[in-house]
Amino acid sequence: MDRVTTPGGVRAKARVLAHGDGRGGTVLPVLEGEGPLAVRRTRGSGAEARVMLVGTMSGPLGGDRFTVAAEADRGARLRVGSAAATLALPGQDKAGARYDVELAVGDDSELHWLPEQLISAHGSDLHVTTRVDLARNARFLLREEQVLGRSGEEPGRLTSRLTVRIAGRCVLDQELACGPGAPGGWDGPAGLAGHRAVGQLVVVRPEFAAGPPAARALTEGVAVMPLAGPAVLVTAVAPDALLLRRLLEEASDALG
Repeated sequence: MDRVTTPGGVRAKARVLAHGDGRGGTVLPVLEGEGPLAVRRTRGSGAEARVMLVGTMSGPLGGDRFTVAAEADRGARLRVGSAAATLALPGQDKAGARYDVELAVGDDSELHWLPEQLISAHGSDLHVTTRVDLARNARFLLREEQVLGRSGEEPGRLTSRLTVRIAGRCVLDQELACGPGAPGGWDGPAGLAGHRAVGQLVVVRPEFAAGPPAARALTEGVAVMPLAGPAVLVTAVAPDALLLRRLLEEASDALG
């Protein structure tokens, strides 16, 4: 579809719906994208379908609003990634941009949400919300990585909120605000402590209900925290995106 531009910026949506095909595979009855949000199916593996988000334009810019929704149901196995990092940029519209992500997983279904990094460029103002709704026996993996500024650049303003519900019960609701205009202390010892890359994993598995991982520090800058449900949160900070990805991959391996 064509770019949808309004006086307040670009409005664009993408949607992915995955169902089990009843034969051990996964089908994608809905695969839609518009404007700067293109959606492509890539080669899957076994029962898993794989989808790639492809940014066809710069952004989000000031005033833009992007929405991405992905749902795995009826025994589906779905992995969603992105072809490149998302770069938040300033625009002619001085209003902030929004990027909303809505994820849902049904019983006996699985979703891996693994986009590339989000980079907050100097002068940008982006508010990201990620809402996750999981059935009781869903399996889920989310990776978020946020980089404050490009090389040698001061960051823009970035606000990110993540909410996770399992069987209707909220197990995680957190918000991180960084950059100019954010509440004081975001870069201090109790916040990012001078680091410019921050990320997290959310891992949900039914077996965690009986034996959740213990709260612990895996290594410097990486902490594991069990949530109030069959889920665990891993948080990591690092000086750059490369080290952050390595730390999160090591944490994922440690969780099995």
